[in-house]
Amino acid sequence: MSNIVNIVIDGKEVEAEKGAVLIDYLFKQDIDIPHFCYHPALGTDGNCRMCMVEIEGSKRPQISCDTPVKEGMVVRTQGENIEQVRRDILELELINHPVDCPTCDQAGECKLQDYYMAGGFYESRLEAESKVKAKKAVDLGKNVMLDQERCVLCTRCTRFTDEITHTNELGIFSRADHSVISTFPGQELESDYSMNIVDLCPVGALTSKDFRFNQRVWFLESFEAICSGCSKGCSIHVDHKKEKYKDDQIFRFRPREDHDVNGYFICDDGRLSYKDENDNRLNDASINQETVSTKEALTNIADVLTANPNDTLLLVSPFLSNEELALIKEYTLNNGTTLSGYSPQYYDESFADDMLRTSDRSPNRAGMMALRINENEKDFNELLSQKKVIVVIENSYFEDKAELFKDKKVILFSSKDTKVKEFANTVLPVASFLEKDGSYTNSESVTQHIKSGIRKNAPVGTLTSLWKAIESLSKEKA
Repeated sequence: MSNIVNIVIDGKEVEAEKGAVLIDYLFKQDIDIPHFCYHPALGTDGNCRMCMVEIEGSKRPQISCDTPVKEGMVVRTQGENIEQVRRDILELELINHPVDCPTCDQAGECKLQDYYMAGGFYESRLEAESKVKAKKAVDLGKNVMLDQERCVLCTRCTRFTDEITHTNELGIFSRADHSVISTFPGQELESDYSMNIVDLCPVGALTSKDFRFNQRVWFLESFEAICSGCSKGCSIHVDHKKEKYKDDQIFRFRPREDHDVNGYFICDDGRLSYKDENDNRLNDASINQETVSTKEALTNIADVLTANPNDTLLLVSPFLSNEELALIKEYTLNNGTTLSGYSPQYYDESFADDMLRTSDRSPNRAGMMALRINENEKDFNELLSQKKVIVVIENSYFEDKAELFKDKKVILFSSKDTKVKEFANTVLPVASFLEKDGSYTNSESVTQHIKSGIRKNAPVGTLTSLWKAIESLSKEKA
């Protein structure tokens, strides 16, 4: 028996999967149905009633989030009657809602704001003094603030802590129009995924302490990327801004829906790791602790590598892209240098959980393994004792191990202002994880691509471009 049925939506005959939730099918057809409480990850709750549609044969409008698709169904999402129903429901939501859009962080990406504009409620029928007041700034924990007056009681946040994290910190207290969201007495919002409720909140009731009052969202640009916080490689949106005369700066990460990787969510550590891209950057090339031009550093590196190919160990990192790793490996095969990917410092068993986070806190170890780059500890230690030239490429292993550099010539490629530069003979800054294009393979063998949208005023070179320049200089000297 076929699972495909014929239905009519706004006068158009279409095919749909029998039993599918109607609102999901409408979204797939790019039909924007107003909704607050429904979310695909949380399922049907049906409390906001905003997703009403008319279904031929039904006595009254039905909520599309709790209506299964069936053969012969005739659905109307538009029209005077159903739009008036939505307007009436929306007016009830607006009764006690504060008019503080100019100071609300959700302005510009607020469902209530969008529906208000579409509904045309430009004159209130309610006297301001009759509004029910609630608390304006409730501290829920280390990362989230609550404004109870803005809450529309969609219960997305409480369902998230009940059904997704199973931490049950949030509940609805009191009743009727005095109902409010809050944590249970003596509890704080401590989940490693707590900031997802900020994304889930359709209004400005839940805000991120980190992003709060920092930027207006309409000034931000965005590009798609992945989180480098662990080997899960969660899909994210990178929101950044480049002001006149100022450098491009990242202001936040947001989860990007990806059912092959992270679904709808990301962890708080990954979300806040955008700061690593902005802070503690290495900007200047140097030789023996003296600042030099990039060209001088490249020439110096080419000289050293050309003179000592058999005495050189290249230490790469699982933070490099597949393309960068392949380029470096090809170089070692052609030039007699030795390659290692030894990087145990990125493992942290305490970080892993049963949701998204893994114990490997690097994004591309699977890519490194696919290229058969040796990570063996014994082999690495033997090579380290034998080789006179050590080239460290975005690998933090030597951060607190300066004694291992004794009697070695050290070349450092890094995007971070690391302690290793104090012991390196030649230092060359490289573009960071999100400043370059490339692909990365996660722990589940899913390969994702990043096309950077960052535009620095004085961009440093990518590892790929710098390494190709070194290869070119080496050939000239050969």
